[in-house]
Amino acid sequence: MIEIRDFSKRYGRVEAVSPINLKVVPGEVFGLLGPNGAGKTTTIRAMVGLTRPSTGTVRVGGFDVWREPVKAKAAFGYIPDRPYLYAKLTGRELLRFIAGLHKLEHPNTEIERWLEFFGLEDFGNELIETYSHGMKQKLTIIAAMLPEPPVLIVDEPMVGLDPRAAKQARELLAGYAAKGKTVLLTTHSLPVAEAVAHRIAVLDRGHILAEGTLEELQQQSGTERSGVEGNTLERIFFKLVEEEELERENAREKAAA
Repeated sequence: MIEIRDFSKRYGRVEAVSPINLKVVPGEVFGLLGPNGAGKTTTIRAMVGLTRPSTGTVRVGGFDVWREPVKAKAAFGYIPDRPYLYAKLTGRELLRFIAGLHKLEHPNTEIERWLEFFGLEDFGNELIETYSHGMKQKLTIIAAMLPEPPVLIVDEPMVGLDPRAAKQARELLAGYAAKGKTVLLTTHSLPVAEAVAHRIAVLDRGHILAEGTLEELQQQSGTERSGVEGNTLERIFFKLVEEEELERENAREKAAA
């Protein structure tokens, strides 16, 4: 449902993402992890049509995001790390607008169910500009999931959410994949990724360091041979990133010599 082939992105002389390849299939949550500046957001922006690839192709739902943008965008819901909403609409007006774009029939029942799920039913007729950041994030999640797209692309979904809403969001993502849908998730919360992701790719400075299930990442990172209990994703992540940094440092020293 998501296919990235030889995707790279350059900004002048700076290569934000080197050519990478990824495939995400129906029924799975795929976690894209990495430190700040790793290229996660650039990759997400290419998936949703907000930045053009320098090389390669990005397909969502079988459609090239740049050659068939309308069909591709109809196939996914997008939850950005910062909610960008129409401030002068009410919550209900925004959701009815989204329902109209997707030609949903009789959406009011679902809209009310979602508002109640996130505790927003009493604020649905208030202007979005009066919402807190957490309320806006909840509304963004509802707007992305209301049409039930086959693909959900999620960039840091827990930002601004209270603990209860964060737990609800985790359960929603896992449940969405269980329905046969596709979820791609970026997050700085390694426990969240470990809890919900079926497969994970670790990205650093535009390069994929490792990709696979938790067990496969253990093998690729060598942590299964460490003899240390608790080979969690956090341990795997830092081992991969620190080894990559050490390799770069050694390369710089050799070049200087």
